Amino acid sequence: MIFIAPAFFFLATRVWVAVVVVLLALYLVLTAQRGWLLLISDGFLAKGLGVALLLLPVVGAWVLAREIAFGTRVERLARILEGEGGLPDDDLPRRPSGRVVRAAADEAFARYRSEVQADPDDWRRWFRLAWAYDAAGDRTRARRSMRDAIRRHAEDPGHHPAGGPTEGSTS
Repeated sequence: MIFIAPAFFFLATRVWVAVVVVLLALYLVLTAQRGWLLLISDGFLAKGLGVALLLLPVVGAWVLAREIAFGTRVERLARILEGEGGLPDDDLPRRPSGRVVRAAADEAFARYRSEVQADPDDWRRWFRLAWAYDAAGDRTRARRSMRDAIRRHAEDPGHHPAGGPTEGSTS
């Protein structure tokens, strides 16, 4: 198996996000243009469709901005945890498809959930719990836990558990 440096994946992800943002922006501009053309045309139905098409880019831009902000905050927290040596190890067994073995993910989840219960104000523990949810395939709860981590970091970025900055780290 060929080892590809994580920096390559980081760069590739950024390039992919940039391509998607450009394509979405182009789509939103074209949709807004069509909405404007319908809005200035005759007919009540055409004007209604024009208003709807003008609202679509506004909602799309808002969602895009929110997702980029979320990703940026997650990336910032991950860099902080990496610097502290607190990122969870990605050493869970995987199936040939690349998906994590469910039993191993559930075991990691139980460990990180108990850490959060021990110190619910520590954003680092919420970050690791979000990672465990994601490994277990529960993206909804992973995002919710990550939002909790982001909020707790914003409220108290220097909070460390009683045992020090890397308590509960699997590193």
